[in-house]
Amino acid sequence: MSNVTSVKIGKKPQPVTLSDNAAQKVAALMAEEGGEDLALRVAVRAGGCSGYSYEMFFDSDISSDDIVGEQSGVKVVVDSESAELLKGSTLDYTDGLQGAGFHVSNPNATRTCGCGSSFS
Repeated sequence: MSNVTSVKIGKKPQPVTLSDNAAQKVAALMAEEGGEDLALRVAVRAGGCSGYSYEMFFDSDISSDDIVGEQSGVKVVVDSESAELLKGSTLDYTDGLQGAGFHVSNPNATRTCGCGSSFS
């Protein structure tokens, strides 16, 4: 597993920590987008086969109640509602024979589905 770097924002720890591999991949994807003011937004939404699903996308719209941090040069944003469900999670990126993609390891998930993007 890659090294993981965590950053505290004020008194609140960042709900999601990016592995080195994830931070490098996100930085590369952001560079392709060409947006210097973009942040990686990580969120949890109702839905999916297990109750909740993860959302990740680039965003430049940051609300005053968002938790904002920077990890390995990548700005990461989590809305306050998702923060509780993501607390202590790690976002990793793997690229191997079984395929490439991002994976969230969430200690708050009591059940996950086979797709890996839904939990409860």
